[in-house]
Amino acid sequence: MSTPLQLDENTLRTVVEEVLRGLGRAPAAGGDRPAAPAPAPAPNKAEGSKASAAVPSQLGGSSRAASRGRRFGVFEDAKEACAAAHEAFLQLKEQGVAARVKVVDIVKEMVTARAVEWGRLEFEETKIGRLEHKIEKLQIVKLVPGVEWLKPYGLSGDHGITMEENTPFGVVGAITPVTHSVPTISGNIINIVAAGNSVVFNPHPGGARCAVTAVRAYNEAIHAALGIENLVCVIEKPTFESFDALAKSEFVRLLCVTGGPGVVQAAMRSGKRAICAGPGNPPVLVDGTGCVKKAARDIIAGGAYDNNLLCIGEKQVFVLESVADQFLEGLQAAGAVKLSTTQFEKLTAAAFTLSKDAGGCSHSVLNRALIGRDAAVLAREAGTTVPAGTPMLFAETHLDHPFVMEEQMMPMLPVVRVKSVGQGIDYALRSEHGYKHSAIIHSLNVDHMTQMARALDTTLFVKNGPSLAGLGLGGEGYLSYSIATTTGEGITNPRTFTRTRRCVMVDNLRIY
Repeated sequence: MSTPLQLDENTLRTVVEEVLRGLGRAPAAGGDRPAAPAPAPAPNKAEGSKASAAVPSQLGGSSRAASRGRRFGVFEDAKEACAAAHEAFLQLKEQGVAARVKVVDIVKEMVTARAVEWGRLEFEETKIGRLEHKIEKLQIVKLVPGVEWLKPYGLSGDHGITMEENTPFGVVGAITPVTHSVPTISGNIINIVAAGNSVVFNPHPGGARCAVTAVRAYNEAIHAALGIENLVCVIEKPTFESFDALAKSEFVRLLCVTGGPGVVQAAMRSGKRAICAGPGNPPVLVDGTGCVKKAARDIIAGGAYDNNLLCIGEKQVFVLESVADQFLEGLQAAGAVKLSTTQFEKLTAAAFTLSKDAGGCSHSVLNRALIGRDAAVLAREAGTTVPAGTPMLFAETHLDHPFVMEEQMMPMLPVVRVKSVGQGIDYALRSEHGYKHSAIIHSLNVDHMTQMARALDTTLFVKNGPSLAGLGLGGEGYLSYSIATTTGEGITNPRTFTRTRRCVMVDNLRIY
């Protein structure tokens, strides 16, 4: 039997509030249950189901699903989804590594071919970010590593040989964010299936419809190629209850969570092993030893991408006082618009609730309606106007300002002057809150780079480039939309979703 999901009242309330705020609704007073999210498109009901091989008698949920016709991965009930995914895992196991390679190829080809269609669908549903970047995030999914990432490790010696291999867990339960719904799902499928697993997604309700569309299409293609129907499953109307059922399922052996702190905490208390991509608030230090104008361009390239929705995106800048004016000029030359002190404070009042009981928190609470909105929208909140297509706003401020200390995910860059590199590193550390997520420095001084790297101890540390370079976009490396900072796995890849198994032959098969 699976370990029950142990959640205290405060954790449950936090998760429910996160989901409701993500949907643009305030939590109901008195702890009322949230209203159900808008329904996703109905699954394909085409008849003609073919019985799959190796169906254990305990998979009652799956047999009920089969009686209704092909589901192609779309389920209302989490228990049925997990049972169907377990069936699919067993079928994938029988078909071997070649089937995994085929699935990876299918996903990469489809997501590239349908990037414009699915990017537009996600943009219209979530209403956050920038359309061109929604499309681009899908076009670059092909950079996510596949089966080639899994390499066995062998030992040979006087007492025989030993082989260690990366083997699958089985069914992976995955939570995905509203900020990158289809890109995260697509990248996770590549990593998880390349490792030999199946997966059930409980997407953020605000991005569920586009998630359902993509998952159904992937399953139709996988079924046509391999005869496996539900290798990738999705909950059609995701709720906290469906996440709870997913975490409790006897078939789910591993959780992968890309989301806010409430969901991460719930996953880590579930009793299952959890790979958790938690919050970040990436600081930038500009020490003036390199090209300050290039630093300004790079910061806008990373921080303005998809209206700052990326968890690795530049969120606040600390710049040496001696080059601050030159840096601010560089931001303006790169297309950013500076807000006056009055305008910035007006925007702050719109972007944050500062009352002590706001959202159950004692600190600044973000207005979710402004997350991922265009700079022109933020400018209107500030009482001004900017040209359409303006990539970013910026303003000078102090360390303790909400825009510095909170992960605000808006194209609004707070800039803080510092007197020394030491002060800049200290401010960067305080604003990052020990999330150990991402940090950026623009410097030609190796000592300054080393000091900041040691002090912040982040999973990603980018030097002299936009934050995007940390995911292989303009820098060396590979791509993933799930960066497991909370639990330490780092940028996820197929090996992240495997167990290491050792096979030993004693005193034989050593051939020299």
